Amino acid sequence: MTVLPYKENKSGKKQQVAEMFNNISKKYDFLNHFLSLGIDILWRKQAIGMLKKDKPKYILDIATGTGDFAIEALSLKPEKIIGVDISEGMLSVGREKMKRKGLDKIIDLQLGDSEKLLFDDNTFDSVIVSFGVRNFENLEKGIMDMNRVLKPGGKAVILEFSKPTKFPFKQIYNFYFRAILPKIGKLVSKDNAAYTYLPESVEAFPDGEKFLEVLKNAGFKNTKCRSLTFGVSSIYVGEK
Repeated sequence: MTVLPYKENKSGKKQQVAEMFNNISKKYDFLNHFLSLGIDILWRKQAIGMLKKDKPKYILDIATGTGDFAIEALSLKPEKIIGVDISEGMLSVGREKMKRKGLDKIIDLQLGDSEKLLFDDNTFDSVIVSFGVRNFENLEKGIMDMNRVLKPGGKAVILEFSKPTKFPFKQIYNFYFRAILPKIGKLVSKDNAAYTYLPESVEAFPDGEKFLEVLKNAGFKNTKCRSLTFGVSSIYVGEK
């Protein structure tokens, strides 16, 4: 079943996700850090740490949003990072951030579809995604295109929400995620649907072993999953 942000809307998931992120773009960074108590920053550091040994020079950040994951990837000392996203609103906030930080020469944020990447085969040393793959309209297609633009031997690192399974953290987390988080998100972002869509999309996402299967079916090898913070999120790694 496809989970949509605006259930009464007749447009497809891709258009709805773009509209949703356009709507919340101005408040997105604040809500990200506030609702996760800042743990999302640590998660990004841990995910980028998986590429330390690889020293990638040319990196693609898919569903880059406002560019936080791309900025974190600068610790790898790459020559260039290209970020793509379907939301012009998020990219606009991100470009302002890059200019402010003096990073707009090394991080290039572009409007683009994660499932139809406008890059040649075997282009990037590494492809990274944080909290974006569950928003793909066609997950398998997006992962296959990710594999296509990677150089042979290149590595994909994907950070995504997952579902805690252990008592009592599972119960506490579910209450916060479904009852508290949507109310705060709605109040701050002024978008009625965005932070209801968040727990629904996480619930529908094939996490853990199921997502490793998606990676393998798309041509990735040496796949692995690392669970973070009692299973609230996971880092997935695959090589081409």
